[in-house]
Amino acid sequence: MSADSLQALLDREAIRDCLYRYCRGIDRCDEAALRSAYWEDARDCHGAWNGSASGFIDQALARMRQGGRRVHQITNVLIELHGDRAAVESNFFALQATAARPDRETFLCGRYADRFERRAGEWRVAARTVVYDWIEERTRPEAAQDSAALFGLRQPVGCAAPMDTIYGLLGAVRAG
Repeated sequence: MSADSLQALLDREAIRDCLYRYCRGIDRCDEAALRSAYWEDARDCHGAWNGSASGFIDQALARMRQGGRRVHQITNVLIELHGDRAAVESNFFALQATAARPDRETFLCGRYADRFERRAGEWRVAARTVVYDWIEERTRPEAAQDSAALFGLRQPVGCAAPMDTIYGLLGAVRAG
């Protein structure tokens, strides 16, 4: 394998890792993970939000920290590398319910159309446009129950950082 081919594999993996950090950040209300997915000067066109990525993160976290549930999954990641820039298309599935309406489920499918940039050897989103391809909204009265009633013996239940199980695991592994 040539050095160029190896570098392309490393670049692609770094971009995928960045996309997954975004998902953890948005689902767990993990501000550090979210901010690490974008460059400080990044732009984000995210539905009703069209402005700085930092502004998107601020308003999204304010809403999400009120509670609710959300899960984001990324699939079909296509990466076209061009030196220190990349065009990246990622399909997403998002299932969301707000704290104000825990019985109202929104299922979104779409794509992140991202311009990634490598700066000082690190890949992050420089500009994102969210393309929406599908939406379903429905009322699920059972989803308004508290976690113990809703999940029963299926424990632990996902929650915001730093209380989610993954942060305990990360701490233990990092401590050796």
